[in-house]
Amino acid sequence: MVERKTAKGNTVRNSKSSVDVLIIGAGISGIGAAYHLQDKLPDKSYVILEGRNDLGGTWDLFKYPGIRSDSDLFTFGYDFNPWESNKGIADGPSIKAYIASTASKYGIDQNILYGHRVVSTEWNSEKGRWSIVARREKDKKQVTFSARWIFSGTGYYRYDQGYTPDFKGRTNFKGKVIHPQHWPENLDYDNKRVLIIGSGATAVTLLPAMTDRAKHVTMLQRTPTYIMPLPEEEILSKLLRPLVGKKWAFRITRKKNILRQRWFFLYCQKFPERARKLIHRENAKRLPKDYPVDVHFNPPYNPWDQRLCAVPDSDLFQVLGEGKASIVTDKIKSFTRKGVRLESGQELEADIIITATGLNLLPFGGIRMKVDGKKVHLPDHVAFKGMMLSGIPNLAFAVGYTTSSWTLKVGLLCEHFCRLIAYMDSKGYRTCVPVADPLMETRPLLDFGAGYVQRSMDELPRRGTEFPWLMSWDYAEDVKLLRKGPVEDENLTFR
Repeated sequence: MVERKTAKGNTVRNSKSSVDVLIIGAGISGIGAAYHLQDKLPDKSYVILEGRNDLGGTWDLFKYPGIRSDSDLFTFGYDFNPWESNKGIADGPSIKAYIASTASKYGIDQNILYGHRVVSTEWNSEKGRWSIVARREKDKKQVTFSARWIFSGTGYYRYDQGYTPDFKGRTNFKGKVIHPQHWPENLDYDNKRVLIIGSGATAVTLLPAMTDRAKHVTMLQRTPTYIMPLPEEEILSKLLRPLVGKKWAFRITRKKNILRQRWFFLYCQKFPERARKLIHRENAKRLPKDYPVDVHFNPPYNPWDQRLCAVPDSDLFQVLGEGKASIVTDKIKSFTRKGVRLESGQELEADIIITATGLNLLPFGGIRMKVDGKKVHLPDHVAFKGMMLSGIPNLAFAVGYTTSSWTLKVGLLCEHFCRLIAYMDSKGYRTCVPVADPLMETRPLLDFGAGYVQRSMDELPRRGTEFPWLMSWDYAEDVKLLRKGPVEDENLTFR
């Protein structure tokens, strides 16, 4: 039994096994959801079930060199707990420490059960509650929880397995093959030839990070990616702090960065050719004059058709210019004893090959879900306001932006979630379920060209073509809809 004092001085007794809200996942989304519940619904009890033995989610899982966010922490961080560093693009350990300090500061850590991996959930309409079964890692026993609501903060990545293509002749290679999601502790790459396969955020992070110890690092890409240099340090925040203090410096810098993200995305969408030339120019001026920019930094798609990668202080371009690293644009024909053979006939020799080839998606962490004894098949359901699913009562989930900072969206969803519960309390409702027109036209949940999305499209829920079934990817629009818009909706059924 855990007791918690609310802001009103009331005592909430949380048995942890039976709660108002059960949050799945103690990553950045789950911790954020817990804060909003405490702040806006202080009389509600909750518990967070975390399958791993520590909080942080993504930022606890990934351990590869140089891991960092490619979103600035003034927008990626929580609006209620200002990011205190002037460093905008932060490393993974710093982000995890920030999440941990947030959980400790607001007492959220007292409501986390670690080593509890949720395996199944079942809604019972007669009881108006969820039954949640979790496997306790310390003894492998199954334990059951009961909750009025479930809030899933699991994201959509598969944590136990990254994606690696079936490369021809992979077993021929005599060196080490590593996926960044499963980075070995204390990997020795001193004076080694490292080959990174991939061109996404992980690859462009690993390339400069490994040059300090490796003999040479090569990034092999099938298709170039748009890469935009950004300053690592937020100059505005640094200038403002002595004048207005940390709190207001954070708020002003956050607002500026939100506007900058939105403006640049809209600019890329409206003027793709101009945006392409702008990014090309920024790349070219940071590389040697004779560098083949058009070969290695000229994607065949428009900016933001796939995610754009940010590099702090041009670190990637710096190591390329210094000759510590190189980029090869080609396709793999097969692995060889010494490395990989390319379709051009060239062989790239390596001691270590890193397959930064993407992630697998696993919506809701692969949790088995039933409603009144009937199995839930996610592709049969449509997202409502990007936070609930048609036909499934009292279930909310967090999916952030793909074209901006993840937590900007999640924060608004958490606010709306709390407003929804407060509305239900005021009306005496205990159950809420979105109901979709079965003839409604739908489209993929994530309308994004990235390979990891395209591979898993058929495993995800759907979305509609009009609000509230069409998910917005615009922060300004979502502020109006989720923070200020009404909770009542003709597509919601309350009981």
